[in-house]
Amino acid sequence: MASVNVPLYDPRLVQPMREELTRIGFQELRTPAEVDAVLPTSKHTTLVVVNSVCGCAARNARPAATLAIRHPRRPERLLTVFAGQDSDATARARSYFTGYPPSSPQMALFKDGKLVFMLERKNIEGRPVQDIATDLTAAFDAYCR
Repeated sequence: MASVNVPLYDPRLVQPMREELTRIGFQELRTPAEVDAVLPTSKHTTLVVVNSVCGCAARNARPAATLAIRHPRRPERLLTVFAGQDSDATARARSYFTGYPPSSPQMALFKDGKLVFMLERKNIEGRPVQDIATDLTAAFDAYCR
């Protein structure tokens, strides 16, 4: 039996958080099929941001991602799923995060379909936006053309 994708929060309240990433070029994936159509077959460097409502970590994660993608070296694809909203898509994206437990927010960098870098909630929470962005840009320098 298929699971029912019931959002934890009112979608109208979450929409600005979604748009914080989509308006800067992130493609939002809302179903497992959308995730599977892009993530495992991509030959591009791909950043996947697990977006979240959590104020303590997500409030710095989204601005850090925004700052990091201004870097001269950056992933070719920018993807996002929303934890607590699109739970099936989020679970599917996390199934590709081999070796890492689910956390919200979370940022994964893939190269040629393989996970090469991960920022978990524990690497985001309580840290300044600039420091999180610096971690991301260091990964971009290491893995992006």
